[in-house]
Amino acid sequence: MHDPQPSTPFAPPVRLQGWGICLEPLSLQHTAGLQEAAADGELWNLHITWVPRHEEATAYIQKALDMQAQGTRCPFAVLDAASGKLLGTSSYHDIVPAVKRLEIGYTWYAASVQRSHVNTAAKLLLMQHAFETLSCAVVGWRTDILNTRSQQAIERLGAHKDGVLRHHALRWDGSVRDTVMYSMLAAEWPAAEHRLLEKLKHMALASN
Repeated sequence: MHDPQPSTPFAPPVRLQGWGICLEPLSLQHTAGLQEAAADGELWNLHITWVPRHEEATAYIQKALDMQAQGTRCPFAVLDAASGKLLGTSSYHDIVPAVKRLEIGYTWYAASVQRSHVNTAAKLLLMQHAFETLSCAVVGWRTDILNTRSQQAIERLGAHKDGVLRHHALRWDGSVRDTVMYSMLAAEWPAAEHRLLEKLKHMALASN
């Protein structure tokens, strides 16, 4: 009797590139780059998201890889395509193959590239891959109710606000947050893609 072959994950590791950035599968080889990105702005002091301190970076990546092995997460390092410098990280997570659903989160960027084209480009690449390659029926997001900047960014994508989960999850400091949930259906993706492409074009023109 043969052991069953391991099933192929719904969202396997993949390399995505465009608009001057590259998303590649996160690995322990990215530890030093992650430490440098987190130090740019001392992001570990943020109350509304967890960014690892220098000594926590290895464990942070290992936890992401453990979740990947369980099939619930696909973590990426976000790099500058020209220099290879690590700019931040993002993930597919809460992956539910049975209903072709995943969420995009665990996202943060070095302070020096925040409010640049990087997050918009990364979201475009991740959503294109989710809807057009993985054939997702829905993509979701969740964010801390105190993180109004994140909520505004998600809403600008055209995502639907599904509601608020009250007293939902622990913050890194031990307090309990309410979580705001968003989603986008496959039928809503073409309009969202158009908005993202137009935004990136305007950003490119403004930088010239």
